[in-house]
Amino acid sequence: MNLAKRYRVTEGHKVDLASFDTRDTGDVDDKEEGRRRLRENIGRLNDLQARLYAEHKRSLLVVLQGMDTAGKDGTIRRVMTGVNPQGCRVQSFKSPSAEELNHDFLWRIHKAVPSRGMIGLFNRSHYEDVLIVRVHDLVPESIWSARYGQINRFEQNLAENGTTILKFFIHISRDEQKKRLQARLEDPGKTWKFNPADIKERKKWDDYIEAYEAVLEKCSTRWAPWFVIPSDRKWHRNLAVSEILADTLESMDLQIPKPDFDPAGIVIE
Repeated sequence: MNLAKRYRVTEGHKVDLASFDTRDTGDVDDKEEGRRRLRENIGRLNDLQARLYAEHKRSLLVVLQGMDTAGKDGTIRRVMTGVNPQGCRVQSFKSPSAEELNHDFLWRIHKAVPSRGMIGLFNRSHYEDVLIVRVHDLVPESIWSARYGQINRFEQNLAENGTTILKFFIHISRDEQKKRLQARLEDPGKTWKFNPADIKERKKWDDYIEAYEAVLEKCSTRWAPWFVIPSDRKWHRNLAVSEILADTLESMDLQIPKPDFDPAGIVIE
């Protein structure tokens, strides 16, 4: 089954996240089979990332967004486990600094875009400026509502200059989030992950869902598509993201450059 086709948000279509099954596993019902396929994809990614790095002409930007506990960190940790760190960079976007606030909202994002040959992963991203900013009413609607178009143009510019963009909304149910938050409270090894502010954010669940639906409707484009990835079953979340990444890199037909000398003529004494 083509997971990219299954989970891709169709450009211009209305999105109702309630209609997406957060426990969906596609054509793989067996966890062990899913993990086997994940291992295969990790091996594919290792080879494809090396080719991307060697070719040094294009880059891949992966955007991860989702509710608290959806698994953005876990996805990066599991899916990218076989990738050479030299060719991969993870960027997490927290509250903007004073310097960043003195620039337009995309300034800090553009600086973190992967260079040629690199895979860049954004743990949260420029979309926070139409998500948390909207939900918490941090700027007037006239400002944040204009940002959808600004984001689309920004991403189109990146795509036209050699950056392939994949955006994943890691979709978790409210009940599953409750279980994961509770697990953090009860496990001494995970308590450090718990933030009391998460409870306040949870109360705004419906507002965030509405904001995410707007993002998915307005900003899934042919040059920077969104995918809604079911996240209640972590193993399938990892499988889906790894497969879409590997298939996308494979479709790029990455070429290892030929040497500008004759290797057969080199004698090492």
